[in-house]
Parts: sequence; C-alpha cells; structure tokens
Amino acid sequence: MTLAAGLGSLTEAVSHRHWSDAETRRQTRIRISTLQARGFAPGDRVMLHFGNRLEFFAELLAIWQLGGCAIPVDARLRPVEVQNLASACRARFHIVDDATNPESVSLVTQHGLLNTLDCPPEGNPPTLPLAYPRLDDDALILFTSGSTGTPKGVVHTHRSLMARWASLNQSLGTKAYRRTLCLLPTHFGHGLICNCLFPLLAGCDLIIAPAFKPEIVMSLGSIIDDHQISFISSVPSMWNLALKTASPPRQQFLERIHIGSAPLSENLWRQVQEWSGTNAVLNAYGITETGSWVAGTTVDASDGKIRPQSGLVGEPWGAVIRILPNLDKDRGMVHEMGSGESGMIWLQTPAVMKGYFEQPGLTDEVLQHGWFKTGDIGFIDERGRLFLKGRERDEINKGGMKVYPADVDEVAEQFQATLDVCTFGYEDRFYGENVGIALVLDEPDDQTIVELYHWFSDRLARHKHPERWYLVDEIPRTSRGKINRETVMRSCMDATPINLRALLQR
Repeated sequence: MTLAAGLGSLTEAVSHRHWSDAETRRQTRIRISTLQARGFAPGDRVMLHFGNRLEFFAELLAIWQLGGCAIPVDARLRPVEVQNLASACRARFHIVDDATNPESVSLVTQHGLLNTLDCPPEGNPPTLPLAYPRLDDDALILFTSGSTGTPKGVVHTHRSLMARWASLNQSLGTKAYRRTLCLLPTHFGHGLICNCLFPLLAGCDLIIAPAFKPEIVMSLGSIIDDHQISFISSVPSMWNLALKTASPPRQQFLERIHIGSAPLSENLWRQVQEWSGTNAVLNAYGITETGSWVAGTTVDASDGKIRPQSGLVGEPWGAVIRILPNLDKDRGMVHEMGSGESGMIWLQTPAVMKGYFEQPGLTDEVLQHGWFKTGDIGFIDERGRLFLKGRERDEINKGGMKVYPADVDEVAEQFQATLDVCTFGYEDRFYGENVGIALVLDEPDDQTIVELYHWFSDRLARHKHPERWYLVDEIPRTSRGKINRETVMRSCMDATPINLRALLQR
C-alpha cells in the first residue's frame, strides 16, 4: 500500500470535521515525523487504542509508510484486557487519544506512548523511506478473540490486503462506494479493511461515525441525507434498532447496502430494502482471516433484482469456495459435497491471512494446502450460489438430529412481538444436547409467549423447538455486533426458564 494514488476525503458524520486528500497526506507526514523522532524502525508494532475518527487513518498510513505493523484494538476494552493484548503482541508504541481509558494508558506508559492529538506542527517534510511498505511485511494484526484468554491475532500483510481490495474492485467496482458511511468499528476486518480502506484508497469519500451508537443509528436516515451517502455497510443487529426508530432517508442518494458479520434472515433483508428504498441490499460474507468480504449477493440476471432468501450469500468475490464433509481434516482424502448438501466451507483466496500471530499450531489447523477452513457450515446450490447454515461450533446435536440455531432465530424474528432472539444448545442428560432460546419481547406476557409457541409449531419441525425459554432484557453482543451463543447460554443457565408447560395447560 502506498500513497501514490489519490485518496478520498475524510469526514466525521457528527462533528463534520473534514480532511481533503491533501490534508490527510499532511497529517500523515506529521505523524511520520513524530514517529521517526521517537526512533521508529521498520517492523515495529504499534497498538492503536482509538478509532472511528480522522486521526486514526493518519496514524495508520504513517505506520505503514514507515514499514510498521498497526494493531487496532477495541477502545472499550477493560484495562486488564488491554494489558493481555499488549503483552501478546509486544507493541513498541502505543497511540491513544483523549478518550482512552486512563487506567489503560497507565498500563502502557513504559512503552512508547503517543497521543494522536499532541502531534506538533509540521516542520520540514520528512524524507519518506521509499523502500516501504514492502508487500510481504506485516501490515495489520487484528485480534478476533482472546482479550481475556489466549489472544488470537490475525496477521495480514500488504500483499493480502491489496489482493482483497483488487478483487473487490474487480467484482464490485467503486461507483456505488463514492460516498461511503462507516458505522462499524475500525478495529476489525469488516469495518476497517472493507468498509473504510477499500473505498478510501480507491479515491472514494469516507464519512465516519462512532461505532454502534444508538443515537447515531436512530438518526440514520437524516445522516444519509445530510452527507449524501451512496453506500453503507452494516450488521443485522444495527437494523433491528434502525427499522424501529429511524426515519427512512428522504433523498435518493443511497445506492447499495451490505449486511454482514452475522446471519441475515429473509424477513430482515426485505425490511431493509423497503426502508432504504433500494433493491441493492447485499448479504456480504467475510471473515477477518480472509480480509473480510469474500462473497456476496449478485443481482438476478433475468431482471436485475436481488431476491432475499434466508441463508443466501451468493457468489465468491475473488475466491474459490468448496464444501467438504464436516469431520474430515485432511482435504486431500475427501470428496466435495454435492449440490445442496451441507458441509464445512473452505476458501482459497490470495487475500488469506499470513497466519495467527506467533501461533503456528493454531494456524496449521485452519490453513491447509492453501485452503482456509472457515468453521462455517453451508452448501452450494445448483446455480453455484453459497448458502450459510451457521457456525460449526453453534450446531446443536439433539440425539443425533442436527439443529442450526440460525433456523430457529429466523422463525422467532418473524413473530411480531420479538425484538431480539438467540437460540443456543445446552447439555441434556437424555439427548446429549437440547435447544434453548433467549428472547426479548415487546410484550412479555403469558398470552404473547403462548402465541409464540404456536408460531413455532406451525413453522418448525418438532425436534427444532426450543425446550427451555428465557425472557431477558437484552441479548449481549460483541464489539463486532455478533452474538456469542455460548455466552448467552451460560448466562441463561443461571436463570430460571419459563414454565412453558404450565402456561400451555392454562
């Protein structure tokens, strides 16, 4: 990645602060000079403790121009989590802003600590090290888990990142992305690599908002109008709030929406199409290890329409997809599943990660013979389109019968009183595993629960019916907008389930 090509402009959606291409380059040179003065060397790792603001991108570009590796982390992490990640990646520099938790700052003061807002006025422009960045140097480490356990850091090189952007340009073009809004965190692949850097480095304008702020989502329609947004990337949980609270945009600027990082139901998909006024709502499938977006929905060739279907992803974007039996680990000894047969999704793409940071054993488990094991279950239909069933670890084995939690979630989401839902598996002495469900209901009274039970009876096979029901105030999500079903299950196991049998007998 170099700065030879034109960058798009940067704007903060709330404050309306704006940097042109020239100003972003100037701010980047300032930070290059500051890091050089602190003895920055090629290969140094830098932890970025903030995101979703203009300065984040100047810091990132400066690190890359100096041959360094950037490590964006979630600004909401507790100090003990920050310390765990800092110890794992051994960053030489830490860059914070005024909103960074002071306790977290105190834990990294023994390292090279910089505040992005304290950069001195630019003096003489530094001489850029033209040898950097190099294609196979580490560019990003993105932690996908392990802030409280063993950290799992995905390492991307400049080569893998450029391969992702090149494949997206070839598959999607850049016209629809000319005014891109980022509502996602900039510390993970979906938000950073695809939502932000893909359009910005292609010369498209990027408008940045604080990530997952309810007040932002509730004002989404007016933000789209005010900033003439042509593209948004998003996650399903964002739309659960937006569809209930945000007025639709009044203008016709919006051309395309991506929804990813979690299962997308047909019902929610159609609602987003209606709210946004555009048919071009795409289910984008991606994993941090593959540089995020690796496949997505394409229009129907017969009439140029996108027709939502639950589980539908679509065609690969710069990748080859294979479906193999779930339990086989040696790819060379198995045959691919036939059309419509579910199995493990494997991907081959030049944008695949270098590996997990200093974890060769874990890397070898998922990277085999140039193929990446996603951990997702899915199938390819007769038209060559990818469909998702769910995560392998989420699959519920109820006495030998497989239940995919996303199937149950989808039926519950279609019920009029459901605000949020999470289906999970729990230990059962008779079946081995059974189906539980956590529900947030608009009116959590007995009659509503009975109606939901009958709703399931009409739409789900009996073995998929939840046996334990829990009413909760909210479903917790990760900073990426995803549900951790195991976390929800553990929380529910400490609570008392609804006495569904007694309700039905009444």
